[in-house]
Amino acid sequence: MSLYISSLNSGSNGNCYYIGNSREAILVDAGISCRETERRMVRLGLDMGKVKAVFISHEHSDHIKGVEVLSKKYRIPVYITPKTERSGNLKLLPELVNTFAKNKKIKIGELSITPFSKMHDAADPYSFTVNGNGVTVGVFTDIGTVCKELVRHFKTCDAAFLEANYCEVMLEKGGYPYYLKQRIRGERGHLSNDQALDLFLTHRSESLGLLLLSHLSKNNNTPELVMDMFTKSALHTKIVVASRDNESEVFEVTAGAGVRKRKVEQLSLWEM
Repeated sequence: MSLYISSLNSGSNGNCYYIGNSREAILVDAGISCRETERRMVRLGLDMGKVKAVFISHEHSDHIKGVEVLSKKYRIPVYITPKTERSGNLKLLPELVNTFAKNKKIKIGELSITPFSKMHDAADPYSFTVNGNGVTVGVFTDIGTVCKELVRHFKTCDAAFLEANYCEVMLEKGGYPYYLKQRIRGERGHLSNDQALDLFLTHRSESLGLLLLSHLSKNNNTPELVMDMFTKSALHTKIVVASRDNESEVFEVTAGAGVRKRKVEQLSLWEM
């Protein structure tokens, strides 16, 4: 039994992550346009009709800018806290708005989604784990601090989207103003490569088969740098860098560290 996951985009220009089984799926965040979301899902052979909900982590524009159109066009329910909805000044259809509370599971078909609070400079920010078919996938981005809740949930994952936003040396030597550097590396900012690597090495489970390094900074990081850092100690875990410009492959994740790519032509077998 499996879950299928893909990063449709990951970075300060937009974030959107697909997680589903053979019958239903959810998106975590909708930070790229509806049109671009459609294009990328078509290229991957994914069916928008199977998307039964969008979960919004927080109100920053790179996580919400496509949600209004996407939800209205496809009548997709949006799960969002009242504080996040207000802070994002979103104009969602009231009948499609649902709220959630920390550590309270939400059932979407056979998927079970657990929200938990995270440290980030937003009104009411959350991370999520998604469980189905005996597989757990985590979405852990836009986090300033590795807290106990993050560690607890990371330990359960068979696959995870994990932020590796910046190289500390590149940030320090780069041209960002001091206040922005402080925001990024503050306890409500973003995870550095070193923080993400420490979490991975210290708390990964034996079943963690896939790690998608996510939300890389355009100016303070490189895919080559993080790949080199993580693959040296990856062991059985497949390491992938989620692009800020393109969708990733669709990965099939099975319980017990099983991961394989799904080719577009193969998707018809489970899109029926």
